Amino acid sequence: MDDTSVTNEQYASSAMIGSTLNASVKDVGGTVSLSSQAVCNSASVSTDPTVTSVYSNQECQAIDPSSSLNANVANIGNDVSLASTAVGNTFEEDTNAGSMPVQTYQINASSINSSVNANVSNITGNLSVSSAAIGNSAQIIHY
Repeated sequence: MDDTSVTNEQYASSAMIGSTLNASVKDVGGTVSLSSQAVCNSASVSTDPTVTSVYSNQECQAIDPSSSLNANVANIGNDVSLASTAVGNTFEEDTNAGSMPVQTYQINASSINSSVNANVSNITGNLSVSSAAIGNSAQIIHY
């Protein structure tokens, strides 16, 4: 519960950051959930002292944070969820500190790609399909 000072420096260059999920799923009595995710830089800070001071600098110069999900899904007895997400920089700060100065800088110079390719048949429940390509994301929660 001491006052906290956080410095976060993240830099990625010329790297290939990727996730590929290939799946064939059939004859399942329950729920099916498939997820593919690729993230260049990610930071999450959670503290609860009187003062939380945060400085965050993230730079994604990677070639291509990319995520792909390729699925064949059939004969499912409940819900099916398919998700693919690619992110350049993401930052989250969560605190109930009375004082919370936050500085966050994000630079994304990458090509971000996300895709879902799916063949789906004979599902008893709900079908949810999502694909997201996000360059920069920051969330600051103060309660």
